[in-house]
Amino acid sequence: MVSIQNIAVSFGSFDLLDGISFLVNPQDRIGLAGKNGAGKSTLLKIIAGLQSPTSGAVDIPKEVSVGYLPQQMKVSDTTTILNETLTAFAEINRLTEEIETCGAAIALREDYESAEYMKLCYHLAVMEERYRLLGGNNYMGEAEKTLTGLGFDRKDFYKATKELSGGWRMRIELAKVLLRKPSLFLLDEPTNHLDIESIQWLETFLASYQGAALLVSHDRAFLDNVTNRTIEISLGKIYDYKASWSKYVILRQERREQQTAAFRNQQKMIEDTEKFIERLRYKATKANQVQSRIKQLEKVERLEIDDEDTSAINIRFSPAPRSGTVVVEATGLSKSYGLQNVLNSIDFKIQRGEKAAFVGRNGEGKTTFAKIINGELDHTGLLKTGHNVRLGYFAQNQDELLDENKSILQTIEEVAKGDMRTKVRDILGAFLFRGDDIDKKVKVLSGGERSRLALVRLLLEPFNLLVLDEPTNHLDMRSKEILKKALVRYDGTLIVVSHDRDFLDGLAEKIYEFKNNRIKENIGGIYDFLRKKKLENLTDIERKEKTSQVKNDSSVSANKQKYIEKKEYDKNLRRLKKKLSESEAIIEKLESEIRAVDKSFMEPNSYSETSQADFEQYRSLKEQLGEEMERWAAYSEATDNFEKGVAANAG
Repeated sequence: MVSIQNIAVSFGSFDLLDGISFLVNPQDRIGLAGKNGAGKSTLLKIIAGLQSPTSGAVDIPKEVSVGYLPQQMKVSDTTTILNETLTAFAEINRLTEEIETCGAAIALREDYESAEYMKLCYHLAVMEERYRLLGGNNYMGEAEKTLTGLGFDRKDFYKATKELSGGWRMRIELAKVLLRKPSLFLLDEPTNHLDIESIQWLETFLASYQGAALLVSHDRAFLDNVTNRTIEISLGKIYDYKASWSKYVILRQERREQQTAAFRNQQKMIEDTEKFIERLRYKATKANQVQSRIKQLEKVERLEIDDEDTSAINIRFSPAPRSGTVVVEATGLSKSYGLQNVLNSIDFKIQRGEKAAFVGRNGEGKTTFAKIINGELDHTGLLKTGHNVRLGYFAQNQDELLDENKSILQTIEEVAKGDMRTKVRDILGAFLFRGDDIDKKVKVLSGGERSRLALVRLLLEPFNLLVLDEPTNHLDMRSKEILKKALVRYDGTLIVVSHDRDFLDGLAEKIYEFKNNRIKENIGGIYDFLRKKKLENLTDIERKEKTSQVKNDSSVSANKQKYIEKKEYDKNLRRLKKKLSESEAIIEKLESEIRAVDKSFMEPNSYSETSQADFEQYRSLKEQLGEEMERWAAYSEATDNFEKGVAANAG
């Protein structure tokens, strides 16, 4: 479907990519892996046509469409969440107008046997089929389903995009890419700004999608659940296996072991042959044998072992000073932003040495509570920190808080104290900042490099409480794994906010779920938490609890409850159908008025007699019709979903 042919990217004498070739087939789910700076994002940009390689080419057939989501992008914020999302349907909107124009032209003709008439009819049929294939009959419903799947509440659909954070804004861009339904998705770290619930929804979407996908991600669980093929970029080369990430790691290790064994056997054979030649070289009676061995040696195809990138972060946190038994305790704590209540009368306690994770949908208060613990936000209720608690905090935007005009070395030296000043260069080296790298300005660093630099700052003081808010964002797979191992060995108290299930697995022994302004403690790891709930998607929690509440309400008999539900259902269905009927009447009236204007425009001398006001009125009618069609689609979708929802519950 898409052919990548001998792609090379060079910067002076440095080869970022060196002769990379592979084919993306229909329905491939490819995980593109490698350390930060390996060239993953560069390769995606080249395939998307946004960057040219030094050499090589990308062959994309005309009928193949590509949807690209970069890690970061500049967006305009002058509209609402829903309206911005609907820009994904530009082709559907164009087809709608073209179908209307073509239909109106056909209605005015009477030359039913002419070639021109048949051509118009054929063109209309082609456009209507394309409209149907793109989901034009249900695009509002698709937009709503995608936005809710990515974590947006329906009540917020008309909120201005300028009110959103960068993470939520990127969700809209992801929704737009998904809704365009391209032949090939190019997604660069799509899970960075998603919570566990939204990640699981995206996994389900991609697993059932009919097109292909090429994903850059450092989320091992996400890759394992979505991909069926892994391409790792390492030292300019690629390693391509038809396996998910975890299986690929095993297969590649087996390959290296086989290569190493074969290489050693060949080296021993070469060494033995060279010794034989050297020993008998000057014996005339053995000349033929020596020449035979020399020729044999010349014909040997020398084996090589794949270069392996062994550079890695080697993290060990300073020993944690002993704190009191209770490290942090909250009682009746609440937090609101204006009229919006985020945390409502929560109780929380974490003791020395515990490792806990905060999970839940974005906006439920995880980061807010982390900031409260760090003393950044005011609140009502009680929050106490224990005796001798020394807190180290890693903010979600920690990399943005660094001074861009300072060098890497200056950034670290300003926080290094005492003996640590003599170890600054060694620590930076462990974090892959070596040689002249330490003189680079922060402003030229990638997101992953900035995150690593922020982690270096965190290591320089002996904290006994670490509060880490999304510490793995922008970290590559190897860096993340080493950070996890260091945190497992850490002897202090840990609170980590994360959506990365693989990172939390084996690290957090207690899960705090944030939902509906409250928090709930769950003993056990992240997968224990998900298994206990018998979930694949965290949205099932709310539905299960609502069902349980109805079943356990012994004050209402089963028959009376059914009667109440049936009565409420009938009332809501009548209301929806009434709105649908009213909308259809408005559409019919507007279409009738537009047809009348169309007919008047077709009259002889109509152009000279038509005023600007007439054109403005016509444009206004078309806009009203478009808006009413959107309302009708929403009412129709709501009615269908309402009826299907009740039928499903009844079943």
